[in-house]
Amino acid sequence: MTTTETPSHGLFTRGEPVSAWTVATALPVTYEVRFTPGLLDPANPALAAGGRRLVVVEETVDRLYGGRIRRWFEARGLPYRLCVLPAHEQVKTMDSVYRVVEQMDRFGLARRGEPVLAVGGGVLMDVVGLACSLYRRSTPFVRIPTTLIGLVDAGVGAKTGVNFGDHKNRLGTYHPAVATLLDPAFLATLDRRHLGNGMAEVLKIALVRDRRLFELLDRDGEALVAERFQGPTPGGEVLTRAVHGMLSELQPNLWEHRLERSMDYGHSFSPTVEMRALPELLHGEAVCLDMALTTVIAHRRGLLDTGQRDRIHRLMRRLGLPVWHPLIEPATLGDALTDTVRHRDGRQRFPLPIGIGDCCFVDDVTAAELAAAARETEELSCAAR
Repeated sequence: MTTTETPSHGLFTRGEPVSAWTVATALPVTYEVRFTPGLLDPANPALAAGGRRLVVVEETVDRLYGGRIRRWFEARGLPYRLCVLPAHEQVKTMDSVYRVVEQMDRFGLARRGEPVLAVGGGVLMDVVGLACSLYRRSTPFVRIPTTLIGLVDAGVGAKTGVNFGDHKNRLGTYHPAVATLLDPAFLATLDRRHLGNGMAEVLKIALVRDRRLFELLDRDGEALVAERFQGPTPGGEVLTRAVHGMLSELQPNLWEHRLERSMDYGHSFSPTVEMRALPELLHGEAVCLDMALTTVIAHRRGLLDTGQRDRIHRLMRRLGLPVWHPLIEPATLGDALTDTVRHRDGRQRFPLPIGIGDCCFVDDVTAAELAAAARETEELSCAAR
Protein backbone atom coordinates (compact mmCIF):
# COMPACT_ATOMS: atom_id res chain seq x y z
CA MET A 1 0.00 0.00 0.00
CA THR A 2 1.05 3.61 -0.54
CA THR A 3 0.43 6.09 2.26
CA THR A 4 1.54 9.45 3.58
CA GLU A 5 0.03 8.84 7.02
CA THR A 6 2.10 8.37 10.15
CA PRO A 7 2.82 4.63 10.34
CA SER A 8 1.29 2.75 13.26
CA HIS A 9 1.53 -0.93 12.38
CA GLY A 10 2.33 -2.60 9.11
CA LEU A 11 4.52 -2.22 6.03
CA PHE A 12 4.23 1.21 4.44
CA THR A 13 5.63 2.17 1.03
CA ARG A 14 6.34 5.42 -0.78
CA GLY A 15 6.79 6.27 -4.40
CA GLU A 16 5.58 4.99 -7.78
CA PRO A 17 7.36 2.73 -8.43
CA VAL A 18 8.05 1.94 -4.78
CA SER A 19 11.38 3.40 -3.65
CA ALA A 20 11.09 3.53 0.16
CA TRP A 21 9.61 1.40 2.89
CA THR A 22 8.69 2.00 6.53
CA VAL A 23 8.31 -1.01 8.79
CA ALA A 24 6.13 -0.29 11.81
CA THR A 25 5.72 -3.05 14.36
CA ALA A 26 5.49 -3.58 18.08
CA LEU A 27 7.04 -6.15 20.37
CA PRO A 28 4.42 -7.52 22.75
CA VAL A 29 5.87 -7.83 26.24
CA THR A 30 4.26 -9.74 29.07
CA TYR A 31 6.06 -10.73 32.22
CA GLU A 32 4.99 -11.79 35.67
CA VAL A 33 6.12 -10.68 39.10
CA ARG A 34 4.67 -12.64 41.97
CA PHE A 35 5.28 -13.41 45.61
CA THR A 36 6.10 -17.10 45.96
CA PRO A 37 6.64 -18.16 49.60
CA GLY A 38 8.48 -21.41 50.20
CA LEU A 39 10.17 -21.27 46.83
CA LEU A 40 12.87 -23.84 47.75
CA ASP A 41 10.41 -26.36 49.18
CA PRO A 42 10.50 -29.38 46.81
CA ALA A 43 6.71 -29.54 47.15
CA ASN A 44 6.50 -26.10 45.51
CA PRO A 45 6.81 -26.45 41.70
CA ALA A 46 7.30 -22.73 41.00
CA LEU A 47 11.08 -22.81 40.65
CA ALA A 48 10.95 -24.72 37.35
CA ALA A 49 7.89 -25.95 35.49
CA GLY A 50 9.74 -28.89 33.96
CA GLY A 51 12.67 -29.56 31.67
CA ARG A 52 16.34 -28.80 32.11
CA ARG A 53 17.61 -25.67 33.82
CA LEU A 54 20.85 -23.75 33.94
CA VAL A 55 20.92 -22.07 37.36
CA VAL A 56 23.27 -19.11 37.78
CA VAL A 57 23.79 -18.49 41.50
CA GLU A 58 25.73 -15.74 43.23
CA GLU A 59 28.56 -17.29 45.25
CA THR A 60 27.35 -16.15 48.70
CA VAL A 61 23.85 -17.37 47.88
CA ASP A 62 25.34 -20.71 46.86
CA ARG A 63 27.02 -21.05 50.27
CA LEU A 64 23.74 -20.30 52.01
CA TYR A 65 21.18 -21.97 49.74
CA GLY A 66 23.08 -24.04 47.18
CA GLY A 67 22.36 -27.29 49.00
CA ARG A 68 18.64 -26.57 49.07
CA ILE A 69 18.62 -25.64 45.37
CA ARG A 70 20.36 -28.91 44.47
CA ARG A 71 17.98 -30.91 46.65
CA TRP A 72 14.99 -29.21 44.99
CA PHE A 73 16.05 -30.34 41.52
CA GLU A 74 17.07 -33.81 42.69
CA ALA A 75 13.79 -34.34 44.55
CA ARG A 76 11.84 -33.43 41.42
CA GLY A 77 14.13 -35.40 39.10
CA LEU A 78 14.94 -32.45 36.82
CA PRO A 79 18.30 -32.16 35.03
CA TYR A 80 20.20 -29.01 35.97
CA ARG A 81 23.59 -27.37 36.13
CA LEU A 82 24.70 -24.79 38.67
CA CYS A 83 26.96 -21.96 37.59
CA VAL A 84 28.35 -20.15 40.65
CA LEU A 85 29.36 -16.55 39.99
CA PRO A 86 30.83 -13.75 42.11
CA ALA A 87 28.62 -10.70 41.70
CA HIS A 88 29.44 -7.24 43.03
CA GLU A 89 30.05 -3.86 41.45
CA GLN A 90 33.78 -4.42 40.83
CA VAL A 91 33.04 -7.50 38.70
CA LYS A 92 29.86 -6.16 37.10
CA THR A 93 31.56 -6.20 33.70
CA MET A 94 31.34 -7.87 30.31
CA ASP A 95 33.81 -10.49 31.54
CA SER A 96 31.11 -11.76 33.91
CA VAL A 97 28.58 -11.72 31.07
CA TYR A 98 30.96 -13.82 28.96
CA ARG A 99 31.26 -16.35 31.81
CA VAL A 100 27.49 -16.79 31.81
CA VAL A 101 27.35 -17.04 28.01
CA GLU A 102 30.06 -19.72 28.09
CA GLN A 103 28.00 -21.76 30.54
CA MET A 104 24.88 -21.32 28.40
CA ASP A 105 26.78 -22.62 25.39
CA ARG A 106 28.27 -25.58 27.27
CA PHE A 107 24.86 -26.49 28.64
CA GLY A 108 23.46 -26.60 25.12
CA LEU A 109 20.64 -24.30 26.05
CA ALA A 110 17.48 -24.50 23.95
CA ARG A 111 16.65 -21.05 22.63
CA ARG A 112 13.09 -20.66 23.94
CA GLY A 113 12.03 -23.51 26.20
CA GLU A 114 14.76 -23.61 28.86
CA PRO A 115 14.83 -20.26 30.69
CA VAL A 116 17.97 -19.57 32.71
CA LEU A 117 17.40 -19.12 36.45
CA ALA A 118 19.20 -16.12 38.00
CA VAL A 119 19.41 -16.51 41.78
CA GLY A 120 21.01 -13.61 43.63
CA GLY A 121 21.00 -9.88 44.12
CA GLY A 122 20.70 -7.02 41.68
CA VAL A 123 24.20 -7.33 40.22
CA LEU A 124 23.80 -11.04 39.49
CA MET A 125 20.38 -10.52 37.88
CA ASP A 126 21.66 -7.64 35.74
CA VAL A 127 24.61 -9.71 34.49
CA VAL A 128 22.52 -12.78 33.71
CA GLY A 129 19.83 -10.66 32.08
CA LEU A 130 22.36 -9.02 29.78
CA ALA A 131 23.85 -12.39 28.86
CA CYS A 132 20.37 -13.74 28.05
CA SER A 133 19.49 -10.70 25.96
CA LEU A 134 22.61 -11.27 23.85
CA TYR A 135 22.64 -15.06 23.60
CA ARG A 136 21.06 -15.98 20.26
CA ARG A 137 19.71 -12.40 20.39
CA SER A 138 17.10 -13.28 23.00
CA THR A 139 16.91 -16.07 25.56
CA PRO A 140 14.34 -16.15 28.36
CA PHE A 141 15.32 -16.07 32.00
CA VAL A 142 13.70 -16.07 35.43
CA ARG A 143 14.77 -13.78 38.25
CA ILE A 144 14.87 -15.02 41.84
CA PRO A 145 16.04 -12.08 43.95
CA THR A 146 17.69 -12.91 47.26
CA THR A 147 18.22 -9.33 48.51
CA LEU A 148 15.78 -6.60 49.44
CA ILE A 149 17.03 -4.29 46.69
CA GLY A 150 16.57 -7.13 44.23
CA LEU A 151 13.09 -7.87 45.48
CA VAL A 152 11.72 -4.31 45.25
CA ASP A 153 13.87 -2.78 42.50
CA ALA A 154 16.37 -4.67 40.35
CA GLY A 155 14.20 -7.77 40.02
CA VAL A 156 10.98 -6.23 38.75
CA GLY A 157 11.87 -4.06 35.75
CA ALA A 158 13.14 -4.58 32.22
CA LYS A 159 16.72 -3.35 32.45
CA THR A 160 19.92 -5.34 32.32
CA GLY A 161 23.41 -3.90 32.41
CA VAL A 162 27.04 -3.84 33.42
CA ASN A 163 29.52 -1.12 34.28
CA PHE A 164 32.03 0.18 31.76
CA GLY A 165 35.13 2.08 32.86
CA ASP A 166 34.06 4.32 35.71
CA HIS A 167 30.45 4.53 34.51
CA LYS A 168 27.66 2.60 36.18
CA ASN A 169 25.46 0.45 33.93
CA ARG A 170 26.83 2.13 30.81
CA LEU A 171 26.27 -1.05 28.77
CA GLY A 172 22.86 -2.69 28.89
CA THR A 173 19.63 -3.72 27.25
CA TYR A 174 15.91 -3.87 27.93
CA HIS A 175 15.17 -7.56 28.40
CA PRO A 176 12.61 -8.33 31.11
CA ALA A 177 12.61 -11.73 32.73
CA VAL A 178 9.66 -13.90 31.82
CA ALA A 179 8.97 -14.13 35.55
CA THR A 180 10.28 -12.80 38.83
CA LEU A 181 9.63 -14.99 41.86
CA LEU A 182 9.69 -13.11 45.16
CA ASP A 183 10.28 -15.05 48.37
CA PRO A 184 10.93 -12.82 51.40
CA ALA A 185 12.34 -15.86 53.24
CA PHE A 186 15.69 -15.14 51.55
CA LEU A 187 15.90 -11.92 53.58
CA ALA A 188 16.39 -13.97 56.77
CA THR A 189 20.08 -14.38 55.93
CA LEU A 190 20.67 -10.85 54.64
CA ASP A 191 22.98 -8.71 56.75
CA ARG A 192 21.88 -5.45 58.34
CA ARG A 193 23.70 -3.22 55.88
CA HIS A 194 22.19 -4.87 52.81
CA LEU A 195 18.72 -4.60 54.33
CA GLY A 196 19.28 -0.86 54.70
CA ASN A 197 20.57 -0.83 51.13
CA GLY A 198 17.21 -2.13 49.93
CA MET A 199 15.26 0.14 52.24
CA ALA A 200 16.73 3.13 50.39
CA GLU A 201 14.90 2.07 47.22
CA VAL A 202 11.69 1.51 49.19
CA LEU A 203 12.07 5.00 50.65
CA LYS A 204 12.56 6.42 47.15
CA ILE A 205 9.16 5.10 46.08
CA ALA A 206 7.58 6.44 49.26
CA LEU A 207 8.99 9.94 48.82
CA VAL A 208 7.88 10.49 45.23
CA ARG A 209 4.59 8.58 44.97
CA ASP A 210 3.30 6.88 48.17
CA ARG A 211 2.71 8.81 51.39
CA ARG A 212 1.18 5.74 53.02
CA LEU A 213 4.39 3.78 52.37
CA PHE A 214 6.41 6.56 54.00
CA GLU A 215 4.19 6.41 57.09
CA LEU A 216 4.68 2.64 57.30
CA LEU A 217 8.46 3.05 57.05
CA ASP A 218 8.42 5.78 59.66
CA ARG A 219 6.41 3.56 62.01
CA ASP A 220 7.86 0.10 61.34
CA GLY A 221 11.01 0.50 59.27
CA GLU A 222 13.53 -0.05 62.08
CA ALA A 223 11.68 -3.14 63.33
CA LEU A 224 11.42 -4.61 59.84
CA VAL A 225 15.17 -4.22 59.34
CA ALA A 226 15.92 -5.71 62.76
CA GLU A 227 13.59 -8.65 62.05
CA ARG A 228 14.68 -9.02 58.40
CA PHE A 229 10.99 -8.98 57.45
CA GLN A 230 10.63 -12.33 59.27
CA GLY A 231 9.24 -11.23 62.64
CA PRO A 232 5.89 -10.17 64.05
CA THR A 233 6.04 -6.64 62.58
CA PRO A 234 3.80 -6.68 59.49
CA GLY A 235 6.05 -6.09 56.49
CA GLY A 236 3.84 -7.48 53.74
CA GLU A 237 2.21 -4.15 52.94
CA VAL A 238 5.60 -2.44 52.74
CA LEU A 239 6.89 -4.98 50.22
CA THR A 240 3.66 -5.08 48.23
CA ARG A 241 3.37 -1.30 48.01
CA ALA A 242 7.02 -0.97 47.01
CA VAL A 243 6.72 -3.54 44.22
CA HIS A 244 3.37 -2.17 43.04
CA GLY A 245 4.68 1.40 43.07
CA MET A 246 7.68 0.47 40.97
CA LEU A 247 5.65 -1.53 38.45
CA SER A 248 2.98 1.17 38.18
CA GLU A 249 5.67 3.64 37.15
CA LEU A 250 7.44 1.26 34.78
CA GLN A 251 4.51 -0.26 32.89
CA PRO A 252 3.46 2.82 30.86
CA ASN A 253 7.08 3.69 30.04
CA LEU A 254 8.99 0.41 30.08
CA TRP A 255 11.37 1.38 27.26
CA GLU A 256 11.94 4.89 28.67
CA HIS A 257 10.58 6.74 25.67
CA ARG A 258 9.66 9.42 28.20
CA LEU A 259 12.78 10.53 30.06
CA GLU A 260 10.93 12.25 32.90
CA ARG A 261 10.73 9.32 35.31
CA SER A 262 9.89 9.62 39.00
CA MET A 263 11.81 6.39 39.63
CA ASP A 264 14.95 8.32 38.66
CA TYR A 265 14.67 10.12 41.99
CA GLY A 266 17.89 9.50 43.89
CA HIS A 267 19.64 8.53 40.65
CA SER A 268 20.87 11.89 39.33
CA PHE A 269 24.11 12.09 41.33
CA SER A 270 24.32 8.63 42.86
CA PRO A 271 25.78 6.73 39.86
CA THR A 272 28.87 8.97 39.81
CA VAL A 273 29.18 9.05 43.60
CA GLU A 274 28.82 5.27 43.87
CA MET A 275 31.43 4.51 41.23
CA ARG A 276 33.96 7.02 42.60
CA ALA A 277 33.52 5.65 46.12
CA LEU A 278 33.83 1.95 45.20
CA PRO A 279 33.89 -0.27 47.12
CA GLU A 280 32.90 1.96 50.04
CA LEU A 281 29.25 2.60 49.17
CA LEU A 282 26.50 0.17 48.25
CA HIS A 283 24.04 1.23 45.56
CA GLY A 284 21.21 2.07 47.96
CA GLU A 285 23.57 4.04 50.19
CA ALA A 286 24.60 6.20 47.23
CA VAL A 287 20.93 6.63 46.30
CA CYS A 288 20.17 7.75 49.83
CA LEU A 289 22.97 10.33 49.72
CA ASP A 290 21.41 11.67 46.52
CA MET A 291 17.96 11.80 48.14
CA ALA A 292 19.30 13.51 51.27
CA LEU A 293 20.87 16.21 49.10
CA THR A 294 17.83 16.66 46.88
CA THR A 295 15.59 16.79 49.94
CA VAL A 296 17.59 19.87 50.92
CA ILE A 297 17.28 21.30 47.40
CA ALA A 298 13.51 20.76 47.50
CA HIS A 299 13.32 22.46 50.90
CA ARG A 300 15.36 25.43 49.69
CA ARG A 301 12.90 25.79 46.78
CA GLY A 302 9.86 25.66 49.05
CA LEU A 303 8.69 22.24 47.88
CA LEU A 304 9.14 20.78 51.39
CA ASP A 305 8.69 22.46 54.72
CA THR A 306 11.37 22.25 57.42
CA GLY A 307 9.49 19.61 59.36
CA GLN A 308 9.21 17.37 56.31
CA ARG A 309 12.90 17.82 55.48
CA ASP A 310 13.98 16.90 58.99
CA ARG A 311 11.55 13.99 59.21
CA ILE A 312 12.95 12.51 55.99
CA HIS A 313 16.55 12.86 57.18
CA ARG A 314 15.70 11.34 60.56
CA LEU A 315 14.11 8.31 58.91
CA MET A 316 17.17 7.84 56.71
CA ARG A 317 19.41 7.76 59.77
CA ARG A 318 17.06 5.46 61.68
CA LEU A 319 17.22 3.01 58.78
CA GLY A 320 21.01 3.05 59.09
CA LEU A 321 21.54 4.98 55.86
CA PRO A 322 24.06 7.78 55.25
CA VAL A 323 22.89 11.35 54.69
CA TRP A 324 26.27 12.87 53.81
CA HIS A 325 29.61 11.82 52.35
CA PRO A 326 32.77 13.74 51.36
CA LEU A 327 31.94 13.15 47.68
CA ILE A 328 28.83 15.29 48.08
CA GLU A 329 30.83 18.30 46.96
CA PRO A 330 30.67 20.68 43.97
CA ALA A 331 33.17 19.03 41.60
CA THR A 332 31.68 15.54 41.88
CA LEU A 333 28.12 16.85 41.76
CA GLY A 334 28.91 18.93 38.69
CA ASP A 335 30.41 15.96 36.87
CA ALA A 336 27.44 13.82 37.86
CA LEU A 337 24.91 16.35 36.61
CA THR A 338 26.74 16.72 33.29
CA ASP A 339 26.58 12.97 32.75
CA THR A 340 22.94 12.83 33.84
CA VAL A 341 22.00 15.55 31.33
CA ARG A 342 23.58 13.47 28.55
CA HIS A 343 21.72 10.39 29.78
CA ARG A 344 18.44 12.35 29.74
CA ASP A 345 19.01 13.58 26.20
CA GLY A 346 20.23 17.10 26.86
CA ARG A 347 17.94 18.15 29.71
CA GLN A 348 18.14 17.75 33.46
CA ARG A 349 14.61 16.32 33.86
CA PHE A 350 15.46 16.42 37.54
CA PRO A 351 12.89 14.85 39.91
CA LEU A 352 12.33 16.68 43.20
CA PRO A 353 9.86 15.73 45.95
CA ILE A 354 6.81 17.86 46.57
CA GLY A 355 5.95 17.28 50.20
CA ILE A 356 6.04 13.55 50.95
CA GLY A 357 4.51 11.31 48.30
CA ASP A 358 4.64 13.43 45.15
CA CYS A 359 7.24 14.94 42.83
CA CYS A 360 7.89 17.41 40.03
CA PHE A 361 10.60 17.78 37.38
CA VAL A 362 12.91 20.76 36.97
CA ASP A 363 15.52 21.77 34.41
CA ASP A 364 17.19 24.69 36.15
CA VAL A 365 19.43 23.30 38.92
CA THR A 366 22.60 25.41 39.01
CA ALA A 367 26.14 24.80 40.22
CA ALA A 368 25.71 27.47 42.90
CA GLU A 369 22.51 25.81 44.11
CA LEU A 370 24.24 22.44 44.32
CA ALA A 371 27.16 23.89 46.28
CA ALA A 372 24.86 25.61 48.77
CA ALA A 373 22.73 22.49 49.20
CA ALA A 374 25.84 20.33 49.71
CA ARG A 375 27.07 22.64 52.47
CA GLU A 376 23.67 22.63 54.15
CA THR A 377 23.39 18.83 53.93
CA GLU A 378 26.77 18.48 55.64
CA GLU A 379 25.75 20.96 58.36
CA LEU A 380 22.49 19.10 58.99
CA SER A 381 24.38 15.82 59.19
CA CYS A 382 26.87 17.22 61.71
CA ALA A 383 24.09 18.78 63.82
CA ALA A 384 22.31 15.43 64.05
CA ARG A 385 25.31 13.56 65.45
